[in-house]
Amino acid sequence: MPAPLAIAGAAAATAATASYLSASLSLEHDLLWLQIAGGTLFNVLNSVRTGRVNVFYRLEAHALSPSTANKPFLWFEGKSYTYRETYQQVLRYGTWLRETKKVKQGEVVAFMAMNSDTFVFVWFGLWSIGATPAFINYNLTGKPLAHSLEESKARLVIVDPQVEGNLTEEVKAGVQVQHQKEGGGGGREKGTGMEYVVLGPETEKERFQLEPKRYPDEIRKVDSYVGMAILIYTSGTTGLPKPAIVSWTKVFMAAMLTGKGTSMRADDVLYTCMPLYHSSASCLGVCAALFRGATVAVGRKFSTKTFWKDVRASQATIIQYVGETCRYLTVAEPEVDPLTGKCLDKEHKVRVACGNGLRPDVWERFRERFGVDTILEFYASTEGPLGTWNRSRNTFSLGAIGRFGILSHFLTNTRSAVVRLDFESDQPHRDPSTGFCTRTRPNEPGELLAALPPKDIKSRFQGYFGNEKATNSKILRDVFKKGDAWFRTGDIVHWDSEKKLYFSDRIGDTFRWKSENVSTAEVAQALGMHPAVQEANVYGVQLPNHDGRAGCAAISLKGEGEVGEEVLESLARHAQKTLPKYAVPLFLRVTSMRDGVGEQTTGTMKQQKQVLREQGVDPGKVTVGKDGKEGDKLYWLDHDGKGRYVKFGERGWRELQGGRVKL
Repeated sequence: MPAPLAIAGAAAATAATASYLSASLSLEHDLLWLQIAGGTLFNVLNSVRTGRVNVFYRLEAHALSPSTANKPFLWFEGKSYTYRETYQQVLRYGTWLRETKKVKQGEVVAFMAMNSDTFVFVWFGLWSIGATPAFINYNLTGKPLAHSLEESKARLVIVDPQVEGNLTEEVKAGVQVQHQKEGGGGGREKGTGMEYVVLGPETEKERFQLEPKRYPDEIRKVDSYVGMAILIYTSGTTGLPKPAIVSWTKVFMAAMLTGKGTSMRADDVLYTCMPLYHSSASCLGVCAALFRGATVAVGRKFSTKTFWKDVRASQATIIQYVGETCRYLTVAEPEVDPLTGKCLDKEHKVRVACGNGLRPDVWERFRERFGVDTILEFYASTEGPLGTWNRSRNTFSLGAIGRFGILSHFLTNTRSAVVRLDFESDQPHRDPSTGFCTRTRPNEPGELLAALPPKDIKSRFQGYFGNEKATNSKILRDVFKKGDAWFRTGDIVHWDSEKKLYFSDRIGDTFRWKSENVSTAEVAQALGMHPAVQEANVYGVQLPNHDGRAGCAAISLKGEGEVGEEVLESLARHAQKTLPKYAVPLFLRVTSMRDGVGEQTTGTMKQQKQVLREQGVDPGKVTVGKDGKEGDKLYWLDHDGKGRYVKFGERGWRELQGGRVKL
């Protein structure tokens, strides 16, 4: 063989070997882990050293740099703002808040608004004067809204006029205010009530009468890298929302995760229509683009009708999803160019979709239909000290929430653990002889825990604002040795033999039936594979004269009209074929969709189970909707041995109550 050919052959063999070793050892994921963790550490330490932990300084640096000042930073509904223009708007809002509304350094200000350019201006305006925004879910009404406002301990509430109607006199009267002491620290002092300021022509006039000021750095001084940056509320799927303290370090970590995980460039455009009141859109979306000097495009809210239109209009290259977003997009009717008749599914510039909650049954269907090259699925919680991610371009790690190489897996296992769970008590199982918890084996489900410094818990877990009881409920002691401390995620997960991490269920969602544990996520995934099912939300319901909880699936079907016998029989056959007998849902609750989104989906695209569990299968609570209108339809698995779903109503309910039916 001639020398050049021999050298070329050797080079090809070396490259192939290197590629094989990289894939088999997941070296690429080790490198990504080091980039995210190392990048966060470097940025935080450097910001602490220079006294610039407040993320406002990131915006300022880009706005004052000749290379980025005139670069688009924010896009909303066709209007674009450069970094300099955004900075000027932020200073104007900050000046108005400090001069007119007397907002002080360290003060918490509640902010309830829909997605918009104004949301970003007010948010960074508060940061510019050293105040802390408390993002309020604008979908809340009644008691949950009053509770959320009360928990913020805020004196001032800034309100978007589009959601002003939620602030009824009843809500305002239900807020028992205890304001922060001046400076935002420590104790509380009794307040006289909240001040509600609705953004509109009057406030705009006030703002433009003031000259924007850039206040001294002293006003933005942060005492600690784990100081409070934002209050972001839990979704409230398992009770009233709680304000989680989001530290500056967590903002940095979120920004680095998206930035490095998507290989974001300065010329990228990240599109999100997820609610900015949640950390996914705000920290993992807006802040990620800001850190990289890229552009963020914001949609007002999620809709299958406007999502891809916005993506194309904004020239987005990265899109963000949460929960059921990708499912709704995948089952929506294709958009067609009215002039050419061409399908527009792949007419976009998107190369990466990033987010959390993409179910395995939707994963590849979404990628193939819309031609998205890469999925960056991550796992984290607003309050939790742990994050994992899976960057995937094929089906190898489909459905995983984490993927690691040898090094990153080892390091992750020093900071986290999956422990066996007692499914009867929903508590980690403890060995009777030692009293300690036990790590699970590969493919064995258990609760994911995150290590905490026993003597300095708040350095990793800042907890819930003003709620020590709720904070302490998330801390588990004496897990593997006396005196240790771990954060309870409340999530059931499992590792496989290839160092991939998978989500199984939320603790409390898994239920027992016929002495077996039923995973709602597993059942929902199986039902979601049926061609007629658009969405499946599975939960356990208590039945009269029966132990445990019976499976019920709230499903939305494709198309409209009556649910035919053929579909019901097909669903029963599909469930019985794909699921163990004990996991087949005994009840179906057929729900409707609105604008392509399930009725039982929260603003953060998470499925709501609490109300469904409370209503159970009582026809009086399910089949009668609001204002006496027709509600959802109920069906149950018949008892004639034919294995099909038939209508369930008052007669069946009476039979259950009377003990005349044993399921």
